[in-house]
Amino acid sequence: CFASAPPRRATSCPRHRHHAARAPLNVSGAKITRSCGAGSLTAWGGVGAEKQTGSFGYQGLVDGGDNIKEATWESVSMMLQLGGTVIGSARCQDFRTREGRLKAARNLVKRGITNLCVIGGDGSLTGADTFRAEWSSLLAELLKTGGITADEAKKSSYLNIVGMVGSIDNDFCGTDMTIGTDSALHRIMEIVDAITTTAQSHQRTFVLEVMGRHCGYLALITSLACGADWVFIPESPPEDDWEDHLCRRLTETRLGGSRLNIIIVAEGAIDKQGKPITSDDIKNLVVKRLGYDTRVTILGHVQRGGTPSAFDRVLGSRMGVEAVMALLEATPETPACVVSLSGNQAVRLPLMECVQVTKDVTTAMNERRFDDALKLREILRGNQRQHQQLRHPRADHHRGLRGERGGGGPGLGGSSWRPCPQFWLPPPPHPPFPKAFTGSLEMMEGRAKFEELCIPLCVIPATVSNNVPGSDFSIGADTALNTITTTCDRIKQSAAGTKRRVFIIETMGGYCGYLATLAGLAGGADAAYIYEEHFSIRDLQINVEHLTEKMKTTVKRGLVLRGCSPPLRTRLSPPCPVTRCRFSPQGGTPTPFDRNFGTKMGAKAVAWITGKIKECSRHGRIFANTADSACLLGMRKRSLVFQPVTELKEQTDFEHRIPKEQWWLKLRPILKILAKYNIELDTSEKAHLEHVRQKRISLESNI
Repeated sequence: CFASAPPRRATSCPRHRHHAARAPLNVSGAKITRSCGAGSLTAWGGVGAEKQTGSFGYQGLVDGGDNIKEATWESVSMMLQLGGTVIGSARCQDFRTREGRLKAARNLVKRGITNLCVIGGDGSLTGADTFRAEWSSLLAELLKTGGITADEAKKSSYLNIVGMVGSIDNDFCGTDMTIGTDSALHRIMEIVDAITTTAQSHQRTFVLEVMGRHCGYLALITSLACGADWVFIPESPPEDDWEDHLCRRLTETRLGGSRLNIIIVAEGAIDKQGKPITSDDIKNLVVKRLGYDTRVTILGHVQRGGTPSAFDRVLGSRMGVEAVMALLEATPETPACVVSLSGNQAVRLPLMECVQVTKDVTTAMNERRFDDALKLREILRGNQRQHQQLRHPRADHHRGLRGERGGGGPGLGGSSWRPCPQFWLPPPPHPPFPKAFTGSLEMMEGRAKFEELCIPLCVIPATVSNNVPGSDFSIGADTALNTITTTCDRIKQSAAGTKRRVFIIETMGGYCGYLATLAGLAGGADAAYIYEEHFSIRDLQINVEHLTEKMKTTVKRGLVLRGCSPPLRTRLSPPCPVTRCRFSPQGGTPTPFDRNFGTKMGAKAVAWITGKIKECSRHGRIFANTADSACLLGMRKRSLVFQPVTELKEQTDFEHRIPKEQWWLKLRPILKILAKYNIELDTSEKAHLEHVRQKRISLESNI
């Protein structure tokens, strides 16, 4: 994005995405331009400002003309659910030369653009930093040759840059997840699930090759999510005798009763000598040594397309907001930064530090320092350690549950908790809460009466409502969110054939508005009513007036979400089509995030319980009666932590079955901004510029 003035009032916002990236925050008196991918550029502004899109990235900047055009809120209002880079992306050789950058600088100066947001990988971001470093000399040369006037040079005397990482490979150091990665994982898992079915029928071995270039993130997460027998990634080459280990593993799996083998290969997989390991090499090995019927499937560019996932849509929106805020706060002395994701927080990191660390990974791999490469790719390191634990012979029993990962709902069954007659406890003084959490509290109270309850207890949050205290996320919430987002997409598509119509979708969640809020962000809703954010008749009137004005534009449809708590049902009963997403979000195929999250939570919980059993064993008996022997395992920002359930009571609103503090409420203003409401944006809480090294040290302490 380019912005020429730093006002603080956010008045409205266009929507745009690169794999679900949206450019938010229209700002009065500013020009904003956005650059996506390998030179794909877009320019945005706001009410009282000129909004411009630069098609085909750096090539569009160099060519100018119609490649840089005004974008309106209406022209981008239906882009949210589209895959790929809507504004185009292109490799630009011209921009690598000074002559090409001179042309790009002139085109920007003529339009008064002084701030640039680049979406892409390390190549695009490095080019942007070079462009900024040369900016003064480029203006001087253009002024000397008469390409621009002195007044234009004065008005465009500086160029601010903010980067956003858009890549399915997730190979950029400094961010937990790049925009597009989660959508690519969705495509991969859809294919893996389909292949698993036919592989079981014919007792075959399948070798699946996924993309990622020299990064094995997609391959590793896919392996964790589907329970693959083996995975090859560039950062962690197998031992020299890997052929024997692989064949032994496949044989043990078959002898254990499995009717299929799945092997995941990253396209850049190598051995310790740097020799490529191809999917055909693996197939020939399995056929020659074991005689198994083996097939190779190369997924290719199917991973790069399709409908973006809910996670990517929300991630793109959040990163877009933070990028624009960074530009509005920037000065000519502000270093170029990249907006990154750390846990569930948006952070700003020095752009060239991140680029340098990313290049250091490549250098380490070329020099065969693979341990150093894994340390630099911090997000990959933790997943690799988890995968190694699950590959341990003592963990082989998990393979009998391979099919459970692809099935929706609780495979072990679930029911409302009822006290056993011989261990009858008085009814709780508060309404039922998530049953595992409430049950654990009551079991803790019952320890004083029943010694049989003095055992280690671990609660894993698993509910689509995402309302368990002590954890930012619950298993199943991401799957439910994607189901609701898909419903929103279909309703918006059906509304394209009608005029002046508003659709209302009721989500699950009880008093917790997580699903309604995040689905509103991911689905491009005009409003989302939740219990946590109280509203009045005046607020409803403002929303109706907003929809009325919207119907006067070319976008003649509205989408409103609401939670299903009793107050919302009573107060919101309009004569509009209402779609109730009640039990459908509880079913369906689990998303890659939920599969991976559940696998990690389960493995960590089992390890914790095993340790507690050893710690609490006395003379062949287990007696656990301390507060830390009954814990909830939750995700706090980017760490999995065990918290005594008794300590979580103070953080819980038992009457409404929600935590007292919920991190996602800070995303509510973004929903209003993206829906083009005239609101004030609170900028008191800013993401300060961090350093990659400090961020990595913090991660080590969390691990």
